[in-house]
Amino acid sequence: MSKGIDHLRSEMSRQHRDALNSLQDARESATEIGARIRAKGRLVLLGMGGSHWVNRAACPHYRRAGLDATDHVVSEYMRAPIPGAPAMLMTSQSGKSGEVLRMINNDQVSDCAFGLTLEGDSPLAHALPSLVGVGGTELAYAATRSQLITLAQHAALLEALGADIPQIEEILRAGPIQADIEGAVEKLANAPVAVTVARGASTQGAMDAAALCLMETARMPVLGLEAGQFRHGPFEMIDTQTAVMMLRGAGPDADDIGPLAAECVSYGISPIVIDASGRAPIAGAITVTLPECGGYALTFAGLPVAQEIIVCASERRIPDAGIPRRSAKVASAEVA
Repeated sequence: MSKGIDHLRSEMSRQHRDALNSLQDARESATEIGARIRAKGRLVLLGMGGSHWVNRAACPHYRRAGLDATDHVVSEYMRAPIPGAPAMLMTSQSGKSGEVLRMINNDQVSDCAFGLTLEGDSPLAHALPSLVGVGGTELAYAATRSQLITLAQHAALLEALGADIPQIEEILRAGPIQADIEGAVEKLANAPVAVTVARGASTQGAMDAAALCLMETARMPVLGLEAGQFRHGPFEMIDTQTAVMMLRGAGPDADDIGPLAAECVSYGISPIVIDASGRAPIAGAITVTLPECGGYALTFAGLPVAQEIIVCASERRIPDAGIPRRSAKVASAEVA
């Protein structure tokens, strides 16, 4: 096992516990932050890399809570900000992301800005009132534990805004879901390229996070695409060797990816379906069955399973999986 994989497994082994503790610890501060955000009515979620994809997973649920909420990449937002002074949630797991620090140093944050981080002694936490996750620094290069913790911090804020989150706590208390992933791992380990796909309020952000993790860990080309965007053009690039990984949820607002998965099968492509829908498996697909789950809770159930598939497949693909060749844990593209 490479050191990169060893570090990833260490982080993943405690991510549910740390995320649960982070959710519980955040509640008191989240009440005040939520009230200030509610008073503003407009919210932007700002992050880079994995932090952005976590924000994207949470963002639709802020809209469901009645806010005018959008998620943005920090590097582009500070060059073309939204007019006015919306509330801001600035996410940086290290609290040191170059783009986040540049935006703060340029005095581009609003008077209602808050941080989400794992590092209480970081520049972000010193600059803005922040929710600080439990468990300290994430050592692995690809984000896993930090993403679940940040999702939990968002859950605390959403709860303060009126969302119902008991299923999330149940998932975190139960720990990693034991699922049969061997078929999915085998497909992904031998694929030249992969696409991660979802459809629905929170699933696409989770699958975008999975795409990033796969690129970082296995160093393979991966596209993270909404189901509609995948069908509008990129469908031409896939063939029987492509790994298409989908997340399928349950609930009255579930937007099923079943027809798209079946279309893949009709062209000889066996998609990997991480399936928490409670529905019948899609014929011809490689199904990873999870307990029935939907809404924001699906992100907490599905993302760790996707991470496990990715880590196992990456370990089979390359001997030094998870060890960056050109990158560092803390990126500083916007600072000298």
